[in-house]
Amino acid sequence: MLTEEVVLNALRKVQDPELHRDLVSLGMVKTITVDGGAVAVNGELTTPACPLKAQVEEETRAAIQALPGAKAVTVTLTASVRKPPPGRQPLPGVKHILAIGSGKGGVGKSTVTANLAVALAEAGAAVGLLDADIYGPSIPIMMGVHRQPEVVGKRMQPPANHGVKLMSLGFLLPDHAAPVVWRGPMVAQAVKQMLMEVDWGELDYLLVDLPPGTGDAALTLAQAIPLTGAVVVMTPQEVAIQIATKTLNMFRTLKVPILGIIENMSRLLCPHCGRPVDLFGHGGGRKASQRLEVPFLGEIPLDLALRQGADVGRPLLIEAPSSPVADIFRQVAGNLAGRISVEALKE
Repeated sequence: MLTEEVVLNALRKVQDPELHRDLVSLGMVKTITVDGGAVAVNGELTTPACPLKAQVEEETRAAIQALPGAKAVTVTLTASVRKPPPGRQPLPGVKHILAIGSGKGGVGKSTVTANLAVALAEAGAAVGLLDADIYGPSIPIMMGVHRQPEVVGKRMQPPANHGVKLMSLGFLLPDHAAPVVWRGPMVAQAVKQMLMEVDWGELDYLLVDLPPGTGDAALTLAQAIPLTGAVVVMTPQEVAIQIATKTLNMFRTLKVPILGIIENMSRLLCPHCGRPVDLFGHGGGRKASQRLEVPFLGEIPLDLALRQGADVGRPLLIEAPSSPVADIFRQVAGNLAGRISVEALKE
C-alpha cells in the first residue's frame, strides 16, 4: 500500500550529489502527501543557487515513480540557506561570510566578486558585498553606487543596487581621488567598522572583496569573525600559481576553510574567427587546485562586455544577462554555493 512512510523510505535512497547524504537525513523532505496514486513531495534545498537542482528533482521523482501504485508524482523544490553550526554564525542575521582574495592585484578579483554577488542574488539569495580593499575601493564604480550611507542610530544603512547590499570606504571618502595613506592598525579598524557598525539585516551570504596579498585587511577579517571560507581568484600563468599559493597558505594558517579557486581571464574568444586565444595561458587554476588539493570552482574568460559593464556600474549579469559569460558566472556561483552548503553541515 502506498503511504507517506513508504514514500519517505524511498527518498532515503536519494542522495544530494554535492553533500553525499540522503534527502531525509539532511532534512530536505518537508511534506509528503499521498492521495490514492497521486504523490506530492515538497523539498527544501540548501541554497537557491543549487547547480544540481534539476538532478535532485529528477532523482526524487524517479524514486517515487518506481513505487508500486504511484501514478502521478509532483515534486516541488524550494531553498533555504542553512545556518552554520552554533558558535560559527559570524554576525547577527548574517549566515555566511566569504572572503574573496588574490595573491596580487590586476587579476580581476573585484569584477569577479561583484558578478558573483549579483548571480547569487539573482538566484534568490539575500546577498551583501563589503569592499575591504581599503587602498583601492572599486566596488562603488562597478556596482553603480556613489552615495554615502544613511546613519540610523549608530549604525550605517548599506545602500543597495542590483539586488545586493553594499558597503565600501569609497562611500565615505569626501575626495575619491585622494590616496588612502594609512598604517596597518587604521586599515584593521576600518574593516571592523564596516563589518560591525553596518546594519546588514538578514543575509544568506556576505562577500568580502579583500585587497590583494596577505596584509592587514585579510588578517583582521579572519581573526575578527568566523569565516565560512575563502575563495582565491587567480589568472592562468604558472607564476600566478606560485602567488596564489601564498594566499591559500595564509588562509590555511588562519584555519579558514578554502572554498575553492576561480581562474579569471582564462581565455579570449577571437571576435573575428571565434577561436579561443590563451593570452595568459590556460588551465593554471585547475592545475593549482589539484596541486593544492582544493576545489576548482570554474573558469571566467576575458569578455569585452564584462569590462564595459564594470566601467558603468552594471555587472555583466545586468548588462548582458543572456551572454555565455553571464551563464558561466551563474555556474561558478552555484558551485560556490554548493561548497558553502558542505561547510555549513560540518560540525
